[in-house]
Amino acid sequence: MSKQWMFDEKADFLAKLRELVDGGVDPHDLETMTPFPVHEADHILHTRTSRLRFFTLAGTLTGLIAGFAFTIFTVMDWPLITGGKPLISLPPFLVIAFELTILLGGILSFVGFLALARLPSVKNVLQPPKEYGNRFVIQQRGEE
Repeated sequence: MSKQWMFDEKADFLAKLRELVDGGVDPHDLETMTPFPVHEADHILHTRTSRLRFFTLAGTLTGLIAGFAFTIFTVMDWPLITGGKPLISLPPFLVIAFELTILLGGILSFVGFLALARLPSVKNVLQPPKEYGNRFVIQQRGEE
């Protein structure tokens, strides 16, 4: 069984949300639906930042290292000496390293998004989403 509160005003919504959290309700048991982002609710519920940035960081570092490793090992395996220039010269290698940084960073960000959002999910597929219009809604779960 769950409780639900609906408000027309943002101030009333935030006051009730603060009252519930200060009254001892676990923030994980509360679900909020708002017509626009309300950042004050995030502060009241003590939401943490997403872990997606670690997937992106891992992808970009892997891409950067792989880009330089790929070009350096290729040049060392098939050297092409022209005009006494050094074999390993960073400016031409930066292009490939940059492209792999962007590519792997984007791919791992997408994979991380799917993993953190637990997608694809077949749970609750047949239930249409509830529509509350321009109202602020607090729903408390876990009262069984």
